[in-house]
Amino acid sequence: MDAVTALRAGEVVILPTDTVYGLCSLPEHAGKLTALKQRPSMPIALVCADVATLVELVPEIPAERVRTGPYTLVFPNPAGRFPELGGGATIGVRVPDLPAATAEVVRAVGAVAATSANIHGGGDPCCLDDIPAVIRAACAVEIDGGNLPGVASTVVDLSGSVPRVVRRGAR
Repeated sequence: MDAVTALRAGEVVILPTDTVYGLCSLPEHAGKLTALKQRPSMPIALVCADVATLVELVPEIPAERVRTGPYTLVFPNPAGRFPELGGGATIGVRVPDLPAATAEVVRAVGAVAATSANIHGGGDPCCLDDIPAVIRAACAVEIDGGNLPGVASTVVDLSGSVPRVVRRGAR
């Protein structure tokens, strides 16, 4: 089974990003990611391959404020889009510089819910061998992107009047 087929079937896949390996599903199946990570309910990012797709899916986001690369940006979500991602009044989004194979998958499905492919509180995976066996066994497909930087994205909250760095990570 390829990653696009697996995602469309409601399965979870492992994809390399510009920072770490990601545990990914279609947004409506984001709860599976939380369960696999064995973590309490926490918001999960919406990842798109390009800014145009992100703004099409969440038109309230001002395109001029979106930064591509190793950033997760938190915006207001007044329309309550993608409630399965757990952000409530906000939504975390990423438009990373994806490896070609991952970009192809994400473009094909439009967007994915993504979080690091680790157990909650564990180290960020920079290669497939860093991903816990229990997670790898539960995923339908994994794409090997070699060694990645291994530093999670920087999270910047843009939902208030002043931007606030929530987590320092890759830059």
